[in-house]
Amino acid sequence: MAPGMAQVVSPLEIADPELRTLQQRYIGTLQAIAAQIEGHKFPYPFYFSRVLDIDEARQRQLDQRSIRFAKFENQTVLEITGNYFASYATPPMDGNARARKTFFDVMLPLLKAAVPQFPADQDFQAFALEISHHIRGKVSGIKAENPENVVLVLPRAVAKKLVNAADAEAQQAALLDGRAYLNGEPMMLWLSDDPAPADWNKQAKEKRAPAPQALSQPPPAPAEPSVSPALIKPPAMPVRLITPNTLKTLQASHAEVVARILRDLAPQANFVSYAPPVFIGFHEGAYLQLSMAATLAEKQPVSRYAAAALAFDEHVSHLVRPVLAYFQQDSSFDGVDFSATVKGPALEKSLSVEFFLPFSAMRCYAQYDCTGQQLLNSGIVLINGERAGLDLQTSQTKR
Repeated sequence: MAPGMAQVVSPLEIADPELRTLQQRYIGTLQAIAAQIEGHKFPYPFYFSRVLDIDEARQRQLDQRSIRFAKFENQTVLEITGNYFASYATPPMDGNARARKTFFDVMLPLLKAAVPQFPADQDFQAFALEISHHIRGKVSGIKAENPENVVLVLPRAVAKKLVNAADAEAQQAALLDGRAYLNGEPMMLWLSDDPAPADWNKQAKEKRAPAPQALSQPPPAPAEPSVSPALIKPPAMPVRLITPNTLKTLQASHAEVVARILRDLAPQANFVSYAPPVFIGFHEGAYLQLSMAATLAEKQPVSRYAAAALAFDEHVSHLVRPVLAYFQQDSSFDGVDFSATVKGPALEKSLSVEFFLPFSAMRCYAQYDCTGQQLLNSGIVLINGERAGLDLQTSQTKR
């Protein structure tokens, strides 16, 4: 069986200006998805296609390009459609069993190829897959074979939960937060061979509901300024392989931009010459590491946490907006690692502090929609190689 030939729709073929712009902006990412899927071995022939419910002979003659941005119920989605030439006997397989088989054979591999390619972008809301397979049985006593379509629509956060799921239970929990359709009719995609419980919807809601607070809990801390969760919630890190070749490619493709950053921002950033900017892999993502020296003016002894907070306020926070300006629409890596060697009379010895900041949080901060604290909470802070929770106000108050 030849692998499906994944293809990307040309931006010029998309009539909607907004969708056409997205298609052009992410054309490289979409092609990377296509290349990964082309290497996948499906159990039965699979073809990417915008024309569904056709036989395989005709499919071979048609254009096989279907990865594109589209609209679904007023949402922008990344849509992938295709024909899977598996034929399921009915009976014994019921609708859920057929949809489940196509989910595991085709939909899950597609999602595992596509979802990690979009770790932090906010330009679309969901992934939408529509796959046609075949069913065979008897109609009025006559054997017949007909197409059947399975549709799966998953919000981006749900899709990430699904591809990161460690077991079938976690996969099922993610699917309950999405939507599935069989031949246009809503269905629950149940992954177990056992029948779904009659009250599955109630059970799912109870599982997802937050646990009630204990009466002995202290009163909550004052809330931070109200900000949309879509802006401040850190995106789940995708499960993907960051190889030396991946980092080498990023280094080469961004060499010119990085050189401009060093030149343009030298007056306001104390970059160190012995550690030039480099792309590194961290927490299953790729980050541009910018190394700098941060000398604190504080003379009174301070804790390492207070020193890290001062380094952020005095040496890093003012660089977020100018650095982001060079990568406003870049989706080829996850964010920036501001790596500071912190020194000063307030410290017995220097500290190594790294601020791993995802692009989504940097954009939120740059647009004045998030505070510096929310920016840090959305990323990861390392002090001497150990992860630390950094509270800017408390750390500096107690120094």
